[in-house]
Amino acid sequence: MPRRAAKVDANHAEIVKDLRKYGHDVYDMSRVGQGFPDLLVCAHKKWVLLEIKDGSRPPSERRLTEAQQKWHAACRGPVAVVASRDEAIQACEAMRVIK
Repeated sequence: MPRRAAKVDANHAEIVKDLRKYGHDVYDMSRVGQGFPDLLVCAHKKWVLLEIKDGSRPPSERRLTEAQQKWHAACRGPVAVVASRDEAIQACEAMRVIK
């Protein structure tokens, strides 16, 4: 059965645009599905995965899906859940200090 189109949060495009403006390489992975995070970002020569949630929605509507929870629990690399452009930029800036 073909996979239906991935739903992206309202702030998705803005976050992608701003991360690119900061000079980061951004790959939209929202169509991968199965709990995989929305963005793969190269920040300061390091990779970070970002799961975008819409910060304008109530917290109950920003929870990770069951598939996302399983994926995040199994992930061995840096992954962050962000609800705004500032949180996304912060998550990428945190990569500066990782050796």
